[in-house]
Amino acid sequence: MSVMMASRDQASSAHPASTPSGNRLAGKRVAMVTFSLYPFDSRPRRAIDALVSEGAAIDLICLASGDAPCRERAKGLNILRIPINHDRRGKFQYAYRYSAFILISSVVFALRALVRRYDLVYVHNMPDILVLSAMIPKALGAKVVLDLHDPMPELMKTIFNVPDASKNVQLLKRVEKFSIARSDLTITVNIACKRIFSSRSCPAEKIAVVMNSPDDRIFPYCPASLDGVANRPAQNRFVIMYHGSLVERNGLELAIDALARVRHKVPAAELRVFGAKTSFLERMMEFAKEKNVQDIVHFFGPRRHEDLVNEIAACDLGVIPNQRNAFTDINTPTRIFEYLSLGKPVIAPSTPGITDYFDAGSLLFFESGDAGDLARQIEYAFSHPNECFETVQKGQMVYSKHTWTRERETLLDCIDGILSAKA
Repeated sequence: MSVMMASRDQASSAHPASTPSGNRLAGKRVAMVTFSLYPFDSRPRRAIDALVSEGAAIDLICLASGDAPCRERAKGLNILRIPINHDRRGKFQYAYRYSAFILISSVVFALRALVRRYDLVYVHNMPDILVLSAMIPKALGAKVVLDLHDPMPELMKTIFNVPDASKNVQLLKRVEKFSIARSDLTITVNIACKRIFSSRSCPAEKIAVVMNSPDDRIFPYCPASLDGVANRPAQNRFVIMYHGSLVERNGLELAIDALARVRHKVPAAELRVFGAKTSFLERMMEFAKEKNVQDIVHFFGPRRHEDLVNEIAACDLGVIPNQRNAFTDINTPTRIFEYLSLGKPVIAPSTPGITDYFDAGSLLFFESGDAGDLARQIEYAFSHPNECFETVQKGQMVYSKHTWTRERETLLDCIDGILSAKA
């Protein structure tokens, strides 16, 4: 395989990005905890940015990352990084790491709350039970927000290939219900997840949806255009782009299979892959050789969001080639909005997490898990630029309703609401 490796870009500074500032949270002290890497994890990063820009002071506990200092201070932000390995090696390793992290964060927040009380504790899952770290601050009067990025039962079914009736999945459902009950407000990422949580854990009124929209300061809106597309010379490259986590459920195998199927009909096609290298990627390299497309599959490594803008601008088509499973069925990939923000057509699976927002006229849909159907849509996108242009325009209308500027206001209004109720 022709593999173009790029050195890993450094993450953005931990300092919150510049945003329009207000003072609705001035003087509020917030504890935030996430079992992830800051500032690499986009959702906590955006939440921190929003809260700090409104005057809040945040104590953040997160995982240690590379050479980042264990303690770091920025304007409105005090970071404590816990050195716990985040490798995914099995259920018992997950349980051990989660337990250690919960214990440490609980003790730290309890001691700090006794000295200077918190107004709010903001907990990011996974795991849901991380909400236990908020119990002492809550007993002292703090409000608790539980931000459910992912439903853990569905994720366990997908990662470990276990049925819904398994004891571990049922246990996670009980933990989910217990954790939501400990919060004053639950936030989640889309309508599909809200349906799931409200059907088994709490009333729908307790759940707010704040989507994982791309930061529109990083991904500026660019109207769709036919310039250079309708009259594309046949010998020019037709660049298909995949970016994101390189794991089986996200379907890189389907993209490579589809590329092999369209190679003769779309001879200019090439697939550019962006993401952190994994063992799954290595298997996909071998798969590309088996399919005889190793010369048109190029791996460029990970990119910061700021650098992905240029990569998306240089592509002709974005693909979200998800496999079909319990998790991807309810997922609304942020990547769809990233492509649309820059005026690029997107092929995505016709799953509930996506069709809740997009209809057949606003995206190019394929049957999830079906490489043949994905190939058909790639060929269509190449052969019908005018129709794709109209589809992107409709997709951008959906995106405009869910920019981060709008979602940010939803988040701030929710937090302001529970703090005002406290007062």
